[in-house]
Amino acid sequence: MKSLANIEAFVRAVEQGDFTRAARTLGLTPSAVSRRIARLEEELGLALFRRTTRALRLTDDGRAFYERCRRILGELEEAQEAMTRVRTRPTGRLRVDAPQVLGQLILVPFLPRFFKQYPGIELELTLRDYLVDPVTEGIDVLLRIGTLRDSGMMARKLGVTRMVACAAPGYLKHHGRPRTPEDLAKHHCLGFLRESGPVPWRMRTGEYEVKGPFHVNQGASLRDSAVAGLGICWLFDFMVTEELASGKLVPVLEEYACDERPIHALYSENRHLLPKVRVFLDFAASLLAKTRRS
Repeated sequence: MKSLANIEAFVRAVEQGDFTRAARTLGLTPSAVSRRIARLEEELGLALFRRTTRALRLTDDGRAFYERCRRILGELEEAQEAMTRVRTRPTGRLRVDAPQVLGQLILVPFLPRFFKQYPGIELELTLRDYLVDPVTEGIDVLLRIGTLRDSGMMARKLGVTRMVACAAPGYLKHHGRPRTPEDLAKHHCLGFLRESGPVPWRMRTGEYEVKGPFHVNQGASLRDSAVAGLGICWLFDFMVTEELASGKLVPVLEEYACDERPIHALYSENRHLLPKVRVFLDFAASLLAKTRRS
């Protein structure tokens, strides 16, 4: 059939007892309701009503057809209501990909609060420090630190971060405080390890190769080794917020720190942002804002 409108006009006419009251519920004229039912009868090739001057009476075929149509319209209304609830209530599986340090130190510790607020969301979080294809892997949200490449995705800026050099007070008391980046050659520098070796420290005055007794490919371990007094670390500020506030770590070479780097969330361009994506973006932004206030 070409339109559910004809069926709805038929069902309302049966429920209301005449075309005039049915037209009122549908926001139509009685003649428009009559035309819709006539088209429906023509499509079906049978009469649905026995029309008299006093009332509408269903034919046997019309009665059987009405029972089926009433159930179909009821199920359709329930389906529409369910979809409305889905659009307005955050539910379903949400796949997020983030850098390891961002996931381990910012997101994961606060997930109990997130799930308490949004119990209908099932989060799948992958922590990787390399670019992935979100379409191929079915990722809903990508979190990235630094300058963005043109990906064709929507981007929301969640916050900013910067790299800081810091060390434990005990280490600085024993080895002295570096005054310039060149002084790092005389110190134990704790490097973030990649396949090619420790990542150079990029400061305002250039890049500096680091040497020291310990390198690791995990940010939290790098921070903890600095707290233990093994040397100077070079980390994102949100990784050492509490340690700097408590005095477990002390910043050095602050005037040589690099510029702030943005933290973005990338997601598919949709006409309507899914509730589960929207609330996750708000959640992540609130966590990053908290680290800047600390």
